Amino acid sequence: RECISIHIGQAGVQMGNACWELYCLEHGIQVDGTIPSSKQVKPLDPKAEPVDSSFETFFCETASGKHVPRAVFIDLEPTVIDEIRTGTYHALFHPEQLISGKEDAANNYARGHYTIGKEIIDTVLSRIRKMADQCSGLQGFLVFHSFGGGTGSGFTSLLMERLSVEYSKKSKLEFSVYPAPQVSTAVVEPYNSILTTHTTLEHSDCAFMVDNEAIYDICNRNLDIERPTYTNLNRLIGQIVSSVTASLRFNGALNVDLIEFQTNLVPYPRIHFPLTTYAPIISAEKAYHEQLSVPEITNACFEFSNQMVKCDPRRGKYMACCLLYRGDVVPKDVNAAIASIKTRRSIQFVDWC
Repeated sequence: RECISIHIGQAGVQMGNACWELYCLEHGIQVDGTIPSSKQVKPLDPKAEPVDSSFETFFCETASGKHVPRAVFIDLEPTVIDEIRTGTYHALFHPEQLISGKEDAANNYARGHYTIGKEIIDTVLSRIRKMADQCSGLQGFLVFHSFGGGTGSGFTSLLMERLSVEYSKKSKLEFSVYPAPQVSTAVVEPYNSILTTHTTLEHSDCAFMVDNEAIYDICNRNLDIERPTYTNLNRLIGQIVSSVTASLRFNGALNVDLIEFQTNLVPYPRIHFPLTTYAPIISAEKAYHEQLSVPEITNACFEFSNQMVKCDPRRGKYMACCLLYRGDVVPKDVNAAIASIKTRRSIQFVDWC
């Protein structure tokens, strides 16, 4: 049940950096892709191998014991991807997985979708095809991109259209950086977002939104970072993505598939934009002084301040809700926490729920 991650444009690539860094830390994979353990000595008895290999949904193992991420990094300009090529994790990725063009889309949707995008799309697709062939049971794609940039909006919509043609049955989940209400990097963000939303609406199965301003606020308020950098923001996004995909990478009580997210959270195919909240987010100094019980983090998930997008859920109703717990959690606590949530007036579900 493998997943292929596709990172598009500066935002997608930088989010991808943070995510893969975190995956490597979580699975104990070194910078060059090896896992230092006794696994090199293959035991004769096949039952004597208790190694949790479910991270192979995201990594594929070569004959020499290296683990290569199932990811493609695409940008129409070279600088951001060159940072990976020269950075700490340059030995982790296959050189062909890092695809960059010569000139960027200059925040222009049309350049990303038509002019420059069409020159690079075939290389990208052939690379994705190669990776899909290495999978025994490909379950879908995770696409990371921003709505505001030219590559993030234009090239993504082009690629999603082509992926729908080639892999029509596979689910496609997006993690997208949504333009924030106040903070903006480009004037044309609203235009790009409208164009890309319109073209990818039919092709995407589920899109998790993240907005820079909300994450700035979380860094400011909860992590006491006075002036958050993009690295801070991306690492926070990395934690969220990692939590959403944790069920795919670790053996757990509930093994949530990509398709299950879709089934549980998407009431109508066009309304596929769930709100993500993440709790607990606390700075290291405060962590030891907090009692992080299950009801507490469950309540925190429904708080306006922990949302990844600036919008007010109190004005609307919840259609569906999916709570993913990580770590040592007993179902009994979870059910009690959810029961207490349901009694609260401020959180309203739709009538037919």
